Amino acid sequence: MLHRPYDAQTVSTISSNDTMRPETLVLHGAYRFDATTFATTVPLYLSNAYAFETVDHASDVFDLRQVGRTYSRLMNPTTDIFEQRIAALEGGKAALATSSGQAAIMLALLNLAQAGDNIVSSSHLYGGTINLLGTTFKRLGIETRFVDPQNVDSFRAASDERTRAWFAEALPNPRLMPFPIVEVGKLANKAGIPLIIDNTMTPLITKPLALGGNIVVHSTSKYICGHGTTIGGVIVDGGNFDWKSHGDRFPLMVQPDGAHGGIQWLEAASQLGGHYGASAYLLKMRNTLMRDFGPCPSPFASFLFLQGLETLPLRIQRHCDNARQLAEFLQDHPRITSVTYPTLLTGPDREKARQNLGELGGPMLVFEIDGGIDAGRSFIERLKLLYHVANIGDARSLATHPASTTHASVSREARLASGVTDGTIRISVGLEHIEDITADVSQALKAV
Repeated sequence: MLHRPYDAQTVSTISSNDTMRPETLVLHGAYRFDATTFATTVPLYLSNAYAFETVDHASDVFDLRQVGRTYSRLMNPTTDIFEQRIAALEGGKAALATSSGQAAIMLALLNLAQAGDNIVSSSHLYGGTINLLGTTFKRLGIETRFVDPQNVDSFRAASDERTRAWFAEALPNPRLMPFPIVEVGKLANKAGIPLIIDNTMTPLITKPLALGGNIVVHSTSKYICGHGTTIGGVIVDGGNFDWKSHGDRFPLMVQPDGAHGGIQWLEAASQLGGHYGASAYLLKMRNTLMRDFGPCPSPFASFLFLQGLETLPLRIQRHCDNARQLAEFLQDHPRITSVTYPTLLTGPDREKARQNLGELGGPMLVFEIDGGIDAGRSFIERLKLLYHVANIGDARSLATHPASTTHASVSREARLASGVTDGTIRISVGLEHIEDITADVSQALKAV
């Protein structure tokens, strides 16, 4: 039997994903039906390894002269469709799925930086990311310089010849002040430094690659999964950064790589072609970091993320509608000292929110209860409908007191910089009826 090219695994009657709207892409992108069975649902391929037809065929695949599969740590047919669909949704060239959102951030940065290098990052971050960049990366010899994203020029000022990337969250968790992607993206482009944006909070809503970002990461555990069942992450390369022109800054991308037999990644990608060859950045990551560290998703996780994508456009709209109504309800409550939600911002911050989010405000809100940490704890313990869990993006509404959970291991100074005070409450607003959500929040506030 002749070897069938990798890209011919499925049959499609749609000529171009570029013409499809997101609601259609999540159902038809990269896959229509299986060429052998004619199944319309993406199959779940539970296989670790893949057969080679000849020794030469195996050699060509391993040496990246021909597209093919070797082992499911590096590529899997189910995961492959998920990656292509995510890349299309973000407007990117290619994607690489990982075992968690933290793994996605780690690989995205380690693909460019090594000991002696540095990263400039927004200080408005999820607590786990602060620890990853500020503590764990430091132990690897990679410095992270945290800056205030409200001062756009701080990214340029903190950079030097060893800066390998700028990093930020599109809608920071839990500060919820939209990151100035357009302004920082222009500075990054001028400096020749890639801007990496974590878009976990606003899939489909914010388009970082169109606004000026170069690479996007997601924790797919959240809104892409949608039901709080599965851990995963993904990295999307926009294909809009010229590694060759800035080769002096990125030796890991342009110099022969001893981690893969002295291969030159830009050349290998152009010769390989297909969606794997569309991104030299991800080709390198897949065949070195994913190969060596191994944070790959299970095929079953990828299958569940594909199911989540199919309803994402419907769910994200409902999340945002409910979050906006809850924020407006809380705005005038006597026990609340402040409410943060993008559509309630004013002045330049409101314009920035429109630039990133359009007229949607996102699926989460934060508020401050009068009474500090004791009041925050008391509120959480009195909730009856909302779950008290350290997660976001579930179909159910989830409430968290960040100072005692997600940001508890972060220094007080870093907590305050990220927008977490002692009385901050974060609510990931779910899909329940809004009147039931507000009723539960109201009764808990009365009992505080």
